[in-house]
Amino acid sequence: MSIENIKKMLLDSVDAKTKSAELLAGDIQRCAEISAESLKNGGKLLFCGNGGSAADSQHLATELVVRLSDKFDRPALKAVALTTDSSILTACANDFGFESIFSRQIEAIGNKGDILFAISTSGNSLNIINAVESAKLKGLMVVGFLGGDGGSLKTLVDYPIVAPSIDTARIQECHITFGHIIIAVIEDILFSKK
Repeated sequence: MSIENIKKMLLDSVDAKTKSAELLAGDIQRCAEISAESLKNGGKLLFCGNGGSAADSQHLATELVVRLSDKFDRPALKAVALTTDSSILTACANDFGFESIFSRQIEAIGNKGDILFAISTSGNSLNIINAVESAKLKGLMVVGFLGGDGGSLKTLVDYPIVAPSIDTARIQECHITFGHIIIAVIEDILFSKK
């Protein structure tokens, strides 16, 4: 691969984030505010996704439970990645099908006032769609980190945040950035001494 191709990939990543800044800053702020409100009221944030989005789910839940910024000496915040329990994932996939691995967990631990972050680069993953439908039945609000045209999930979630790219890698880079910013805003709302 040429140095020019590498530069193009870097610039495409910058371009996706620049477009996100122009188009999505208000949506990101609103999602941070509703998340902070949920946590303040005893709710929790749930995360689900496949592949790289599963890794993002774990990453973001970790930042909430542990911390994102060391400028806040704060308590742990309630967050769960639904992507991490291999026994639940494999038992559910075996007994009910892969499309139920997240919805079944939401049925078990989701409560009204919680927020689900449904992460899907295509917006069309059946197990994520089922998770969103389960969340709605339980009274959860749903944020969608999506890409491309948003797919089927764009109209199913309460807050679609659609990365302005059709390249999976660039979409994933945007998603982790959106998550970091939301958590930074949550920490600021809940723990800054103003």
